[in-house]
Amino acid sequence: MDAYIVEILFGSFFFLMLLGAPITIALGGAALATFVVVEKNPIAFVQIAFTSVGSFPLMALPAFVLAGALMEAAGISKRLVDIAETLAGPITGGLGAATVMACLFFGAISGSGPATTAAVGMLMIPAMTKRGYDRPYASAVTAASGGLGIIIPPSIPMVIFGIAALGLMPPPEAVAKHGEFASISIPKLFIAGVVPGIVMAGSLLIINYFISKKNGYVGLTDKWSFGDIRASLRRGVWSILAPVIILGGIYTGLFTPTESAIVAIFYTLFVGVALHRELKFPALLNSLRTTTWITGRVLLILFTATVFGRLLVEQRIPAIIAESILGLTDNLYLIWAMIIFFLMFVGMFMETLAAIMILVPVLLPVMYTIGVDPTHVGIVVICTLSVGFMTPPLGENLFVASGIGGSSIEAIVSRIHPFVIVSVIAIFLIAYVPQLSLWLPGLLGY
Repeated sequence: MDAYIVEILFGSFFFLMLLGAPITIALGGAALATFVVVEKNPIAFVQIAFTSVGSFPLMALPAFVLAGALMEAAGISKRLVDIAETLAGPITGGLGAATVMACLFFGAISGSGPATTAAVGMLMIPAMTKRGYDRPYASAVTAASGGLGIIIPPSIPMVIFGIAALGLMPPPEAVAKHGEFASISIPKLFIAGVVPGIVMAGSLLIINYFISKKNGYVGLTDKWSFGDIRASLRRGVWSILAPVIILGGIYTGLFTPTESAIVAIFYTLFVGVALHRELKFPALLNSLRTTTWITGRVLLILFTATVFGRLLVEQRIPAIIAESILGLTDNLYLIWAMIIFFLMFVGMFMETLAAIMILVPVLLPVMYTIGVDPTHVGIVVICTLSVGFMTPPLGENLFVASGIGGSSIEAIVSRIHPFVIVSVIAIFLIAYVPQLSLWLPGLLGY
């Protein structure tokens, strides 16, 4: 490793970040400065970056974003929230529980944390406030639950992790020590995210129950009304079918994640125009604008982060970090603890997709060395980075919930720490019990 190259790469990156440059500019500027200093052909910079955004699996990204935006415009998200509310019924803190369940449902459509927070928050934060919930708490439970959007498949970060990990082969010494590793793929990651997503949602439901009990937030009704449940399910049957069709098609092998996203778009258009009759032309244009903005932002990050990551690999930084960690301890549980706390710290300051692109080339060789399945690594990384959506200073979900609910960021943060704590406990459970991630893919033949 050439020390001065690493100093230029990271020095330029942190200098640009301190100046307040967007993450894309910081990554691209640092990588380009390194290319110039070491007298590499800058054309190689563009070639590496262009290759990163030219892969077929990446086509799923704009399609899933558009599908999520259309489903909100078509009234699908509203019907999912109605179903969640009727299922919550008399449960203490019922509206808080309904918010968690609605984010769980909508996460199976949008694949985005902030999008899930926005879609559910617009409906649930005013409803909770009207029922006597503290406004900052209503915003906090929504921001915390929005992070489920990137864990429950289909997930945009899972697509990015899969693309980043596919090019990283296990080191020969790791194969010699632990044998051949299981393959990794985007459909496998999608399947592996189901049970951990439920575990994460369960932790939020539990803490919401205890906080609601302490604050006197009662259920929506005195008892469950099976008539209301039937009515909401009948109104929302086409909404429930959306994630079933998307995920069912992937899990059965009927179509790839990219193809499933296209199916989701056409399904939503059909439901919104022909069945619900709520999808109007202005809303369709707005969905296209939203998709263009989000996709462009993500692709720019991917464009520059790929070159940055390539420079890390060329300088053997992943291998050096692996040797350093293994020099401290070879205890799997301690290594997982170090990685989880490191990822939480990174998630507080860096966007999820950029963090994945930069850290996957660093972390995956470490985990291969100690014999951890790459799919399990992906799920733990994504679950941990999802906490970054609700922790300042970046905390995108905090800003979305604040904008919708009208509470200050400081007020929301003061209510959100119990959700952060239980989420971290759930992440340690997922990390220490690999079968939570690997049981369902194994059952389905992956």
